[in-house]
Amino acid sequence: MEAAAGVSAASNGGRRPLRVFFLPFFARGHLIPLTDLACRMAAARPAEVEATMVVTPANAMLIATTVTRAVDAGHAVRLLRYPFPDVGLESGVECLGAVAKHDAWRVFRAVDLSQPIHEKLLLEHRPDAVVADVPFWWVTDIAAKIGVPRLTFHPVGIFAQLAMNNLYAIRSDIIRDGVAAPSVIVPGMPGKEIAIPPSELPEFLLQDAVLSMEWDNIKAAQLAGFGVIVNTFADLEKPYCDEYRRVDARRAYFVGPVSLPLDSAVHRGGDGNMDCLEWLSTKPSRSVVYACFGSWACFSTRQIRELALGLEASNKPFLWVVRSEDSDGLWAPEGWEQRVADRGMVVRGWAPQLAVLAHSSVGAFLTHCGWNSVLEAASAGLPVLTWPLVFEQFINERLVTEVATFGARLWDGGKRNVRVEDADTVPAEAIGRAVAGFMEGGERWEKMRARAGELADRARAAVSESGSSWRDLHRVIDDLTEANASRVRSNEDS
Repeated sequence: MEAAAGVSAASNGGRRPLRVFFLPFFARGHLIPLTDLACRMAAARPAEVEATMVVTPANAMLIATTVTRAVDAGHAVRLLRYPFPDVGLESGVECLGAVAKHDAWRVFRAVDLSQPIHEKLLLEHRPDAVVADVPFWWVTDIAAKIGVPRLTFHPVGIFAQLAMNNLYAIRSDIIRDGVAAPSVIVPGMPGKEIAIPPSELPEFLLQDAVLSMEWDNIKAAQLAGFGVIVNTFADLEKPYCDEYRRVDARRAYFVGPVSLPLDSAVHRGGDGNMDCLEWLSTKPSRSVVYACFGSWACFSTRQIRELALGLEASNKPFLWVVRSEDSDGLWAPEGWEQRVADRGMVVRGWAPQLAVLAHSSVGAFLTHCGWNSVLEAASAGLPVLTWPLVFEQFINERLVTEVATFGARLWDGGKRNVRVEDADTVPAEAIGRAVAGFMEGGERWEKMRARAGELADRARAAVSESGSSWRDLHRVIDDLTEANASRVRSNEDS
């Protein structure tokens, strides 16, 4: 295990800084926001907090620039590397988005094999607190061994967490009724009724899967831990945040959007395609639709082709990000790239999404409704077209379209399914009509844009001094500092 060079915190009245370790899951959607959180905590109290990202070597490379910028700003942020477990992946492949779908199980196997590594590391370094990602449920027990607080970091919003918790309680009924049931009413949700077809629910609610077998461990560890940190802001999910604090967490801290402010947006998550920002600068204000479906979008070749033809048929400028796995171009219809060259750009691999969303030429976001994308769209004040694919994304979509009302579904014309291979293909004609109609405006679109702008204002206010997320960030530091002081006093008395 190797620690990278960092900085020591400034003098703090003779006290050494609070040493907090952060353990992210092996996926960019977890790694990036947890790194943002670590940097934000270190920046909030430069003399009081030393943040250490505990990561595998290839994942360390993805966040190295962000950490370096924090260090250059005088903040105590470090990297501590540990070996990625041998699960049969190529050297340097350590992230969910970097593997083919048929190899995803290997990444989850690496999670299981990380338990003894985490224990050895934490017993050796003995930090003052640990913020560990959801899958690493065993960290609660390890932290208890060394007498320090463990907080669970949730990269998923509160609305989806509550929905999944409440649906899990009736999981046997859902399984009994099967996917033939027209919809499931999510029990125990404040506000309006939320109904979701079983085919759009995460698979662990429908059958025994890796997560369903781990769910009880995850929930028990969360409830036994010190508290929960969530990348959200209260004004986006207010009634659900209140309910979550009431029923599901001893302490809950809502500290997002951790991606704000945007001064380092280009550098998050590793190298991206910077040319797209120059390309955007050649387009009129609010004219471009940005299409990105995350690092885990597994479209069929047929669906990718329909999407390509749909973007072409919209006659609107577009910036489209495709997975590196799909970058060979075999999906592109003959002559397509030449036909759209004057108004379309395809980014293969990774794009600087925050910088793209903040660009004045971008007018809408076609998204899979991964939580980071939902939160980043709201923070940027962009209305969204929703195309959920997997995991809890269909639940996030309900927040966007039915509760927060800053987006609309791309398509209602066929069967959707969390098993992408079982979903109907969305035809090019429907995609073209939806994108064109959304970008051309109208009263409904203007209402969504106004609502998105309101959420952006509230997101910025939340992370500004005395805002709700600013207060929760400082509260978690205060609570951890007090817990550490209490531990020290107890050790001195014994």
